Amino acid sequence: MTESISPASAAPKPFKSSAISFSVIIVNYNGGAYLQAAVDSLKTQTLQDFELIVIDNASTDGSPDTLDLSGIAQARLIKNSDNVGFAVANNQAANLARGQWLVLLNPDATASANWLEKLQAASRRYAGCHVFASTQYCLDDPDMLDGAGDAYLIFGIPWRGGFGHPASKLPDTGLCFSPCGAAAMYDRELFLRIGGFDERFFCYCEDVDIGFRLQLEGEPCVFLKDAVVHHAGSAISGRHSAFSSYHGTRNRIWTYAKNMPTPLLVLTAPVHLVLSVYLIFRSAMIGCFKPTLRGTWHGVRDLPAILSDPRWRVRKRKRSMMDLLRTMTWNPLRMNQRLPHVRPLPSDADQPLIAREAH
Repeated sequence: MTESISPASAAPKPFKSSAISFSVIIVNYNGGAYLQAAVDSLKTQTLQDFELIVIDNASTDGSPDTLDLSGIAQARLIKNSDNVGFAVANNQAANLARGQWLVLLNPDATASANWLEKLQAASRRYAGCHVFASTQYCLDDPDMLDGAGDAYLIFGIPWRGGFGHPASKLPDTGLCFSPCGAAAMYDRELFLRIGGFDERFFCYCEDVDIGFRLQLEGEPCVFLKDAVVHHAGSAISGRHSAFSSYHGTRNRIWTYAKNMPTPLLVLTAPVHLVLSVYLIFRSAMIGCFKPTLRGTWHGVRDLPAILSDPRWRVRKRKRSMMDLLRTMTWNPLRMNQRLPHVRPLPSDADQPLIAREAH
């Protein structure tokens, strides 16, 4: 099923068939051949209890026009008339979805055949958890890690844990700060209740931002060692492109300022400033100085508007300060080396995690 819509027009309606377990969402923008490979990896899943929603953000490379969705019983392609960004498009799909779980897959990622089966098993084993992160290997080199959940430095710097490290460094299943949006799973009702992704971000850091809000809400994230995807990280937007450097820098500042509890914000702000200056100078070494500087300026300039808007903010923190601190790391060297930060699961992790993590 293919639908073309304008963001200003009436939204398409969800399928009218019976409820299912998973709604897999792929947001595409000029994904090229990667997009078909991502869809094809879903056709061979050992668990087929899912619907697929592909949102195309006005691609100009023809990737949605030749997309073959045959072999997936419940699949739809929605073509937006404008590029509304990763955050808006995922929220758009979440409102259309029928599944209990929203499963995000990047168009430049392919899922292992048992990916959904492993996600389902985890959702049953860790019945109190509503957020899950997958293992990500590099698409072109499966001996290298692309990510093991997102990590967060207390001084306001996120990173994809384990990126660029040998696969032997993959941690065991445990608790991480947030899932990477390239292969994340969220309880749909929870995702919608807290507003989904912050649509002002457009793309980059929206997964860390919602992860931060979920941690404030007392919702832990379980990293799953055996739920595997292969990801060509930043293959579409470019790892050090002007686009990714600008949005990543700006959105990092917004994530930190709007989510960090005031006492911790006051305590950590001086080091955050020092690290921000360091990252600006570092950007000059990798050819993205101007967009990083502009992202820093816009991140600070627009903070009053970001902070005054009640959307996508947690007004009442539900977990203690000490519990929140445990979800982060204080060691800047972990950030500099992109090491994983996955904490061991409690010994009774098969029991509901939410109440225990929130106290």
